[in-house]
Amino acid sequence: EGGYRNPALTVDAVAVRTSEHGLEVLLIRRGEEPWKGCWAFPGGFVDYGENPEVAVVRELAEECGIEGKVTGIISVRGEPERDPRGHIVTIFYAVEVAPESVPVAGDDAAHAEWIPLWDVEVDNMGADHSEVIKLLRSR
Repeated sequence: EGGYRNPALTVDAVAVRTSEHGLEVLLIRRGEEPWKGCWAFPGGFVDYGENPEVAVVRELAEECGIEGKVTGIISVRGEPERDPRGHIVTIFYAVEVAPESVPVAGDDAAHAEWIPLWDVEVDNMGADHSEVIKLLRSR
């Protein structure tokens, strides 16, 4: 224990499906501060001793009641001022879910739903999650 100050680590699940509305992303409305009432990707803190890939699947289940499988990394964000709670680095994982999955909000999520990618209100998103939406739109 050398008294090092390290950033905290969070993970967010980026789940996408194709429907009759085109590409849709799975988002939650945050039930807690910071960014209460804002849209965000489902996610949360990685527990000590937990693999981040395990954490993101756990958080997706806790916040949306949906099972998922990690297929890759979309983005890693770590700008020290990005979160009012302190220096938090976030791994945004691509997570595959069954397209017919129906989200049921739980844990820190006030609401969860599939939203067409081009309808997402980027001005009403927590942290820098809008940057990830823009990244998805540019693909």
